[in-house]
Formats: sequence, C-alpha cells, structure tokens
Amino acid sequence: MLNADTVILFDVDNTLFDNDRFKAQLSARLLADLGADASARYWQHYEALRAQAGYVDYLQALQRLRLEIEETPPLLAMAGWLLDYPFAGNLYPGALAAIAHLSTFASTAIFSDGDIVFQPRKIERSGIAEAVQGRVLVSVHKERSLDVLRQRFPASHYLMIDDKPQLLAAMKRAMGAALTTVFVRQGHYAAEADVAALEPPPDRTVEHIGALCAVDAAWLTNIHVPAPTGAA
Repeated sequence: MLNADTVILFDVDNTLFDNDRFKAQLSARLLADLGADASARYWQHYEALRAQAGYVDYLQALQRLRLEIEETPPLLAMAGWLLDYPFAGNLYPGALAAIAHLSTFASTAIFSDGDIVFQPRKIERSGIAEAVQGRVLVSVHKERSLDVLRQRFPASHYLMIDDKPQLLAAMKRAMGAALTTVFVRQGHYAAEADVAALEPPPDRTVEHIGALCAVDAAWLTNIHVPAPTGAA
C-alpha cells in the first residue's frame, strides 16, 4: 500500500479518453452535415474560446456558430450528437482497469479541466466517475486550482497522471515533494512535447494508460525500482 494519506489523480482527455479520436469524428460530422465553410467557422470559434477561457468548449462554439448561420435541422442535431456521444467507446484500452488497479493502493480521483457541461457529462457517461466513486474535480485551469484540489481531496501526498508533461512540470514546481508526476505518452500533446527540456521532468513515464495495470506501489513511489513493460 501507498501512504494511507495519498490520493492518485487522473486527467481525462488523452489520458483516459481518446480525445484526438473524438475530435476527428466531430470534424468529419461537421464537414458532412454543415459543409466546409460552417465547419471552418466552428473551429475558429473553438480556438477563440480556448484562447479566451483556457479550455475547450464544444457547445459554446456551436452556440456562436448558430448566431452566424441559418438555424437548420443539422445544426440543431449537432448539439444532440455532442451530448449523446457514446463516450465509453472512446476510452483507451485498459483505462478503467488502470483506475481499478491503482485504487487498490490509494484513493483515486479525477482532476480535469474543461467546461461546466460537456466535460462533466463525458466523465459521467463514460463510466469514469463511477470508477472513482464520484470523486471528480473539473476546474478551469488545473495548475491554478491546487488550493481547491487540496480542499476537495486533502492528503499529504498526491500522484498526478496526465498526458501533458508541461502541466505536470508546473504542478511539480508548485507542490514539490508532495506530488509525484506520471506522464502518459498518448495523444498529440504528448507527441509534441519536448520532455527533455522540461524542468522538472516527469517522475514516471508510461507509454499508454493500460501499462499502469502492471505497476506496483513501489514503482509509483520509488524511482530506483525497475519499470515494468510499457513504463519507465
């Protein structure tokens, strides 16, 4: 067992949930149903909202597009497609099993960022919320919400599992020895990151979330313990 006063935190997008695949499906649906011009304008709103708020908001981007084009049945159907998306089908292999396995070592929770409607719905409908027994925190900016994290899930030590090594480094600089960082090398953020240039680097690295099903408590807490297959 880890220290009884430890919480293991999971990110969601491109850590447990294949968000790159979801975006590709959304892009194809927008193009097929609304056409190239409206599709391009949707993504312009998407990027503008992300720059403004610091997180993605698929539904608000659709609302902004609605103000610009005629309200058509395909446009209204797009909102339903987003809300009723089969989220569980886009979980990475081994995602829920990894949560279950690490739950045998310590309490687990979700620490994600995103909008106030779509992101919680994704976490609920995918089965992720149930896997962590409802311990879910969705913030605007994770690295700026560490006080909220400590209040919501008080512990002497945390493990953060995430696909964004830059975020892990920022959290580590803020929390120091109270945080162990685990980098999951999945998705486009992970592929684009210059991990060697990060300070501090991740404490641990896995090539895919399913690799966490093979780790033990010693690997999570002791950097001198050899890594299992798919982990470093």
